Amino acid sequence: MSTPSVHAADFRATLETFQNQFPERNYSIRIVCPEFTSVCPKTGQPDFGTLVLTYVPDQLCVELKSLKMYLQQFRNEGIFYEHATNRILDDLVARVKPRRMKLEAQFTPRGGISTSVTARYRCRHAD
Repeated sequence: MSTPSVHAADFRATLETFQNQFPERNYSIRIVCPEFTSVCPKTGQPDFGTLVLTYVPDQLCVELKSLKMYLQQFRNEGIFYEHATNRILDDLVARVKPRRMKLEAQFTPRGGISTSVTARYRCRHAD
């Protein structure tokens, strides 16, 4: 993972967690965020997408209201699809420390082109 900027670190601080009550079990959590928005850094136009987060927690789970508030910070952020997807994954991995995590970002078409970006993380000690 790359070192986040101070601005990115501020975004990350928004994310809250809670204790996983079943850390001995491998189970997956799937979260769908159908209203993700950011800004194209090249055109200044808004980008819209659906984020699908799937992860196997270890000791912590992400708290959903804080995730919503974290994602809302991207509404005014000039960032490319690829960078947003990887930055969100990096921030979530840093805070939640999951066994595995996958983020699929499916952006609405612009100019006749649709884009999907998938980023994955797997803990070295995961099964």
